[in-house]
This record gives sequence, structure tokens and C-alpha cells, in this order.
Amino acid sequence: MSSQKDCRMFLHGEISSESNSPGVHSHIQLPSCIEFFLLLLEKMQTQEILRMLRLPELGDLGQFFHSLSATTLVSMGALVAILAYWFTHRPKALQPPCNLLMQSEEVEDSGGARRSVIGDSPQLFTHYYDDARTMYEVFRRGLRISGNGPCLGFRNPKQPYQWLSYQEVADRAEFLGSGLLQHNCKPCTDQFIGVFAQNRPEWIIAELACYTYSMVVVPLYDTLGPGAVRYIINTADISTVIVDKPQKAVVLLEHVERKETPGLKLIILMEPFEEALKDRGQECGVVIKSMQDVEDCGQQNHCDPVPPKPSDLSIVCFTSGTTGNPKGAMLTHGNVVADFSGFLKVTEKVIFPRQDDVLISFLPLAHMFERVIQSVVYCHGGRVGFFQGDIRLLSDDMKALCPTIFPVVPRLLNRMYDKIFSQADTPLKRWLLEFAAKRKQAEIRSGIIRNDSIWDELFFNKVQASLGGCVRMIVTGAAPASPTVLGFLRAALGCQVYEGYGQTECTAGCTFTTPGDWTSGHVGAPLPCNHIKLVDVEELNYWTSNGEGEICVRGPNVFKGYLKDPERTKEALDDDGWLHTGDIGKWLPAGTLKIIDRKKHIFKLAQGEYVAPEMIENIYIRSEPVAQVYVHGDSLKAFLVGIVVPDPEVMPSWAQKRGIEGTYAELCTNKELKKAILEDMVRLGKESGLHSFEQVKAIHIHSDMFSVQNGLLTPTLKAKRPELREHFKKQIEELYSTSM
Repeated sequence: MSSQKDCRMFLHGEISSESNSPGVHSHIQLPSCIEFFLLLLEKMQTQEILRMLRLPELGDLGQFFHSLSATTLVSMGALVAILAYWFTHRPKALQPPCNLLMQSEEVEDSGGARRSVIGDSPQLFTHYYDDARTMYEVFRRGLRISGNGPCLGFRNPKQPYQWLSYQEVADRAEFLGSGLLQHNCKPCTDQFIGVFAQNRPEWIIAELACYTYSMVVVPLYDTLGPGAVRYIINTADISTVIVDKPQKAVVLLEHVERKETPGLKLIILMEPFEEALKDRGQECGVVIKSMQDVEDCGQQNHCDPVPPKPSDLSIVCFTSGTTGNPKGAMLTHGNVVADFSGFLKVTEKVIFPRQDDVLISFLPLAHMFERVIQSVVYCHGGRVGFFQGDIRLLSDDMKALCPTIFPVVPRLLNRMYDKIFSQADTPLKRWLLEFAAKRKQAEIRSGIIRNDSIWDELFFNKVQASLGGCVRMIVTGAAPASPTVLGFLRAALGCQVYEGYGQTECTAGCTFTTPGDWTSGHVGAPLPCNHIKLVDVEELNYWTSNGEGEICVRGPNVFKGYLKDPERTKEALDDDGWLHTGDIGKWLPAGTLKIIDRKKHIFKLAQGEYVAPEMIENIYIRSEPVAQVYVHGDSLKAFLVGIVVPDPEVMPSWAQKRGIEGTYAELCTNKELKKAILEDMVRLGKESGLHSFEQVKAIHIHSDMFSVQNGLLTPTLKAKRPELREHFKKQIEELYSTSM
């Protein structure tokens, strides 16, 4: 019971305290207890209250209780029961797995490297389960402990999710793998299979087929551009590609027809296609088959699995980067298992994965962050449900799926935050929302994470329901997250929100926030599977003596190098096996790591001052009307300029409050609005301690979002800075010429 109405109904006998009726709470929370007690007092006579307060002698207790009315006795009994219930069921603080004031420690004779304090020994973690040391074994473990439960889910528009069981997935993977062997593929780590598809069950089936027969997966994604796809096929000597749609098969055939990818011999399609496509392939020497046909062939010619070893290559993940050809990071089965085992070790006593866990899959499967989180779910017999393919329908998919695990990127968290506050369209509503968040944040600081407080019922239920109402863990990575946004969403969503840091070259993560540490502004301590050290960056004046420097990682989750690229491998991996990330970090007193700069993206202005644009963008993005921002600087110029994309949902109402009217398109060309947005960004910059030279002096308003599709974001939603610079070259020149 959480409202006066419910309390009154209980008092009048309309609701039983043991009711299990839909919509009736079976317990009373503390704020409701107080409300309930006050209502009880309303029903008691004043004289009875005074008699209670006179504290009768022990010998008079029997007479005293006989003098009270039946209503008063019931009220007293109910109050005692409520207080007893609350004391036994009151929210309890989460117990951290380590001392939060010392989350990492220095490794002896290591030159300043630090390790996680979580773990049974100083040895780096390589695996969590003895029977799950490869990705093949990880899935087989899930099959066994799930009791052949549901595994992969998909849905059609406005329909419930349909599920493939673990055994169905395992069987189809063996059939597909056996079919590949019948089409001249070899069961070994020299056999690379391309997968060119959006997230869907067939992606996982294709991946598992490769692992079942020791083949290597090479994800392709159209956002790399046609040139990059061609480069990957040739570099990895890919003869077979599994694609989802006929359009992608056409793109691949065009490369073959132009004699750009002579080694491509087989294209396998997940979706139906016309006979004309098969004929076109035949003309240029490429066999085109449906995935079902290959599975049928494999079922008729079944081969026993040829499982891989932990040291065998599992995937070559080509990172898009921001310049030049993509780099193919070679990751072994042991790399992936070590990385997610480190995550399991950190969270094992707090929020361990369960068989009833459900993950929503919408982040690109070609990205290791998504694939590592999914591996955790499969290893424990959980379910993965795929979105329909349209990010605009993600909320609808989540309501249908009701996921418990929600991997996200900061851009999505920012959008959620902005949308929540855009609906608080009056100063009073905004104040109430902020007040409720502060009350919950006070609980969070004491270690309590919950979604059943009075503040949840009054303010945050709808937000939680928009994610399906069952989310118990959110994991964010791939880019810096705003402390303001993380703090608010931890309160609003009432679930544990973790932040990780890493890159493809260390499989996905190398640090992770510790359960119980709900502070923001850092990315946690090293995972138990790796050490981290900082090295001096002399040209940028970062020194390890000050606890600052370039972040370097070493451990069983670090990759083996870039495919056929010894030069760039040598740049990333030194002789001692340390991965040089290119990010600048700082150790905080608690042994956690803070990312403070990016080595590659730092540039010098004309007056000699160094500027870190990503850090500035992360501040400006908190401006309410701003959805995206690109900060640009030039070593021949003395100041910064910016390209700003307003939020189409928030900006019109924000402008209206300032007396500026118009459609979204009209507002994007309004000089008065541009001035107001710039002033708000500069205000935020001052509040965050930016120096004068770090503030933009002029901005251009652009109406279209930067996206993966238009080539301005990487598939992991990072800004492609060279492309942005070239795309907005004219506007940048105008900003400099008119602001001198």
C-alpha cells in the first residue's frame, strides 16, 4: 500500500493485508507506514489517545487495554505489525566486494602497474569456469544448465517474441558448420568466415557454427564503407560471406564483377532472394545459396565438431578507426573468456548473472562490447532478444521483451535523460523531478539501490516501464559518460548502473566500476584479468609522478596483434606485451581510473595551448537543447568553433520559453536562437572550469544528426573527426572568417 486511498480502504476492510489481487501491493513501505499510522490516529478518539500517552502502571495494563475500543486495539496491533514488518524488510545497503577506499593496488616490481584487489590470488584471471574456456564451451555450458531453455528471441512488428531453444541453436550451428565443410571450408583457424548482417539470431548461429569447427569469424558492417569491406575480404582471404539481405549480396557481387575481390567464392543469404541473383553470381563465379539450404546440406552430411583451444583465434574484429584502412584485431577464445570472466569476478557477490536473465541486443554485434555481454548471458543459460532492427522502435521492443540486462552507450543515456527532463515542462515539475532524484541519490550514497520507493511510485515508474520494468543492470561503455546523467539515471531507473572502459584490442573492457561505488567521474578499477599502468607523455606534459599518463594494459584479455599489419601492431603492443591505448588517464585516491584526455585527438592552438576536444564536447552535450556537438580547432587559429545539432524533441520548447517561435527547420536558422544556445554552452563550460581558450567562440547550427549511416559516426557511435572536419569544411571556414 502506497497511497492514502489504499490505507483508507484497508482500514474500512476493503483490502486485505494478505491480498494478492492484481494491482494491490502485498507490503507497506516506510512512507506508507507513516501515512497509515496517521490515518489510524484519525479513527481513534482523543480520550483514547490521551489514555495511551499516560503510560499506565504495569498492574493496570489489563484494565487499560480493556478500556480501549476495538478500533483502537486493532489500530495498535496494525501499527506494531507494520513497524515489525518494516524493520525486517527495510531496504538494505549493498555490500561492496572490497574496500571502496582501495579498489586497486600496485603490483610489486612492475614499474607502477596496478591490479584489482578483488580475487583470490595475485594471478591474473583467465577463466571463471573450468568447463568454459572457449566460446564453444561457453555455449555448451549454457545449453546444459538451461535445461534446453529459450535462447534467441526475435519478433515481428506488434507481435510477441518468438524463441529458439538452446538445443535448436546448437543443432542449427552444427548443421551450418557441417554445410560449410561441404562447401570447401576447412575446420581450422586458417579458415575465415565473413558475417555481414545486422543483429539477429542467424548472426549468433553463424558465429557458433564457426566456433564448433574451429573456424574464425570476421564481422563486416556496411557502415565501414564499400572500400573497407573490399579491404577486409582481401586482407583476411575470405572466400565465404554469410549475409542477411540480398542488397548486401549485390554489393559483394559488384566487387567481384570489378575483379576487386577475386577470392570470394560463396555468399550465403539468411533471407529469401530471387533466382536472378543466383544467376548473376554464377556469371562471375560466385555460388549463392540460402542459409537453410546450407543447413540442410550439413544435416545430411553431418560432421563431428572440431572444438577450438583457448589459444586459438576466435574472431578478427576490424575496427573502423577514424583514419586509413580498418585494423583487424586478432582475438583468441582465451581473450574473450578472460575478459568476461573478469567481469564475473567483480560482480559475483552482488548481481551475478542468472538463468532467468534477458538481454536486449541492439548494439552492433561486430563490436566486442556487445558480444562480451552476450557471452556472459549464454554462459549462464539466459536469453537474448534482438530488436526489430529500427532503433526508433527500441522502447517498444523492450516493453515486449522486459529485459533484465541493458547494455548501452552514453549517447543513448543522454537521450533518455533529455527526454525525461523535456517532459518536465514547467519549473515546478522540473523542481519536483530534481527533488525526487536527490532523495533517491541520498539512498544510493548509502548503498541502497531500489525501484520501490515512494519516489519511484510518484515520479519514476513510467521511466522504468518504458524499459520493460525488469531491468536490474545497465552496463555502459564505448565512450565517456556524463556524471550528471549517470547519477540521475541510477536514481530514476532504480537499478545498478556500471561503467566500463576499454577498446577492441583488450577484447572490450579493462576497467569496471566496483559494485557499491556509485560515484561518477571515473571508470572504475582494473579488471582482475589485467594490469594497468600509466606512462609519461612528455609532449603533453603528463607525468606518472603526478599519477597521470597514457593508459597501458597487459593481461590475458589483450589481443595478439593486427592481422597482416606488423607495423601498426608494433605501435600498439610493446616488447613487454603492454597495449598502449592512446588514452590519457589519472589514478584517483581510491585506486580508480579517470580518463582525462585522448592522446591522438589533442591539438595545439596558435598560442601554444593544448586542447582536448572530446572533453569539451562532453561538457557542452549537457546543454538542454543540444543533441550533438563537434568542437574544432586549428593550430593556425587562436580559438575554437563548433558544429551543433539541436535536439528536435527538446529544442522547440526550449526556444519557446525564450520567446522564439518556429518549426524545427526554421529555428535551426534563427540567429537569436543560435546566440542563446552558444550562451548556454559557454555557461556550462564556465561551471565545469573550462579555460577561456577551451570555450568555443562561434557555432554553426546543423539540423541533421551525425549518424553511422551518413558516415560521421563509427559503428560504436564515436565521432569520426576527420570526416566531420571535411564534411563541415565550408561552415568551419565561415565561422573563422566571421569571428576574427
